[in-house]
Amino acid sequence: MRKRGRWRRTLRGLAGFLAVAATGSMLLFAGNQSRWLEPPAARPFLLSHRGVHQTFDTHGLRNDTCTAARIHAPTHALIENTLDSMRAAFDAGADMVEFDVHPTRDGAFAVFHDWRLECRTDGRGVVRDHTLAQLQALDVGHGYTADGGRTYPLRGKGIGLMPSLAQVLDAFPARRFLIHMKSRDPEEGRLLAGHLAALDAAQRDRLAVYGSDEPVGALEQALPGIRVAPRRALVQCLLRYAALGWSGYMPEACRGGLMLVPANVAPWLWGWPHRLQRRLEAAGTQLVVVGPYAGGDFSSGIDSAEALAKLPADYRGGLWTNRIERIGPAVRSGLPD
Repeated sequence: MRKRGRWRRTLRGLAGFLAVAATGSMLLFAGNQSRWLEPPAARPFLLSHRGVHQTFDTHGLRNDTCTAARIHAPTHALIENTLDSMRAAFDAGADMVEFDVHPTRDGAFAVFHDWRLECRTDGRGVVRDHTLAQLQALDVGHGYTADGGRTYPLRGKGIGLMPSLAQVLDAFPARRFLIHMKSRDPEEGRLLAGHLAALDAAQRDRLAVYGSDEPVGALEQALPGIRVAPRRALVQCLLRYAALGWSGYMPEACRGGLMLVPANVAPWLWGWPHRLQRRLEAAGTQLVVVGPYAGGDFSSGIDSAEALAKLPADYRGGLWTNRIERIGPAVRSGLPD
């Protein structure tokens, strides 16, 4: 009888534990659902990568691949990181445009993607070894080909089109930009801080900077308050939120910056999509969905109607796109009147 009594008490204890665990699981599940939340009223935030530009085949890319030599057949004559490409992106509906910068030999910043000049231009050597005047004399459309070098449809059309950072900010003083520092040189961050410090506070607040930890950290130290997203923080934000976000806790790495989330990872994050977006906005961070992660260092954007359709119909967070000329109109047409 005593053994039977102990067994019954054990069963009652186990049942109580399972009931508590089930209740906790239900509360945890409910607390991280978005189905009962109204979606944000605003339309999705559109981040145009490099402006309207020539896209390219991403299969088998390496760090040293010349992407200008493998573009798709051109449907327009715009060239990445130029003032015209940025203007076209904003006209297509971009809320923010991403561009790349390199310091020049004479202390300016050139807006250009590659570390070296040979792939895209008629110049040679490392970008930072040249003065701004030397860089702006080049043809930034020189190397683009869609047919293995038989024709170069943009050759001669990009002469003098490489802008400086100052020219971009002067041309679009009320627009938002994401600035990409390409090196791991802390001095580059300090130099950029000097340029951005000369802006008025309102314009500076519309900017964000990302890149390797060394220059971004030096920038933040020299110019406190600038919105930054160092590479390590982007990774830590995603991993730590995935581990701890069930509790509503927002990791420090997710505060005051960007959360870049691959489209195939996003559905597994706590609170996706609306509750996650609310939590990030409360922490001063913009949620941005990029293309599916497939390993390696390269990630696509939300670049087609098919990719857009795979997101929740009422998603209102950020979208990173290489095809703003497609995605901007598609987002506008898909919103209720």
